[in-house]
Amino acid sequence: MKSAGLKTGHYKRSPDVANATVREWLPRGRGDWRQDHWGSKLEEMTPTIEDLIPEYLRGLPVYVPGKPIEEVERELKIHAVKLASNENPLGPSPKGIAAAKAVLADSNRYPDGGTHALRETLGERHGVSPDEIFIGLGSSELIDLAARVLLRAGLQGLTSEGTYAPFSVAIRASGAELVLAPQREFAFDLKAMAKTIAPKTGVIYLANPNNPTGSAFGRAQFDEFLAVVPDGVLVVLDEAYIHYALSMGLRDSVEAYRQRKNLLILRTFSKVYGLAGLRIGYAIGRPELLSAMNKLRTPFNTSGVAQAAARAALDDKEHVARCIETNAAERNRLSEGLGKLGFRPVRSEANFVFMVVGPDAKALSDDLLHMGVIVRPLGWMGFPEAIRISVGTAEENDKCLSAMARVISKRAGKGELAAR
Repeated sequence: MKSAGLKTGHYKRSPDVANATVREWLPRGRGDWRQDHWGSKLEEMTPTIEDLIPEYLRGLPVYVPGKPIEEVERELKIHAVKLASNENPLGPSPKGIAAAKAVLADSNRYPDGGTHALRETLGERHGVSPDEIFIGLGSSELIDLAARVLLRAGLQGLTSEGTYAPFSVAIRASGAELVLAPQREFAFDLKAMAKTIAPKTGVIYLANPNNPTGSAFGRAQFDEFLAVVPDGVLVVLDEAYIHYALSMGLRDSVEAYRQRKNLLILRTFSKVYGLAGLRIGYAIGRPELLSAMNKLRTPFNTSGVAQAAARAALDDKEHVARCIETNAAERNRLSEGLGKLGFRPVRSEANFVFMVVGPDAKALSDDLLHMGVIVRPLGWMGFPEAIRISVGTAEENDKCLSAMARVISKRAGKGELAAR
């Protein structure tokens, strides 16, 4: 007999089953579609694949990536600079590149599925055991897995307004209720978040420094917050930009982790190490939690090339230092230049600058795009009147400031930038 899912219509009696007849399938939308002479009746069936998609998934937003530089140059036939995705403008670690090339010829083999060498290296670096390290596809997979392990319908996931969008997506995709605490001056309001914790809260997501605003909270604020979080609530601390936060200590969160069992720290190789295209990051957490996450991850979730490059990049101290120093200098210069043009950038601890430009933020971004400067309008992240500009090289930042000056001159007197 033909299987379900094919076209509706009449089917002949099966020659293999005596006295068994099959009714004509009923029109789409009706579930009771078959009954044989023995009186059995298949349960009502969902008529379409789309109907099987849970309601809480249908309204999820799709992640909006920055516009590829190749696409802009092809469409507009101009040379462009991309200052939209917070990538490292100085490129990958040279040691990482060499390590990646060295193992590329082994790409016919599956990678180390347990990422043992990289976990051992990271464990030594942070003073934890390899069992407390989990390797994932950047931070994104780690954010998702934490929610999948600990959240479900009937529970709540808590994060802030105006932060990294995948936090909210992970919470909603788990079937849990999304709870958003208000921001204060474009920063996490940890006191407000503490008051929002409820008996149903299962996971809390924080980003420090925050994307897209660039603001950061210190160790004292964080310790005060952790002190009121129940032991049964997981705090996920995403530190993708921590290397750029010169006012903060890289070891602060790891020290807090040693004292708390309910903290999961996320780091990435996409930013200061310059390996965004290889998609690799890691988490520091309790072995029991990481073991559960490991059961849900995709087998061989990170490539051998990515693992080798990441391991080598960790030891490229010269490259890391140069990236941090260059970013600090160019971030200050970009912020000062934008200030001279009349904008008020939020103080940033990351590798980008956030600022409110007014209700015409999207149009302003489009104007810059046509001048060969790709920036990020932030309506999709809850800031319809703001843009985010990644810190580039000196030449890229000069082009951005020059283009912004021309845009302001062009739009003078029209009122679009009144919110500056």
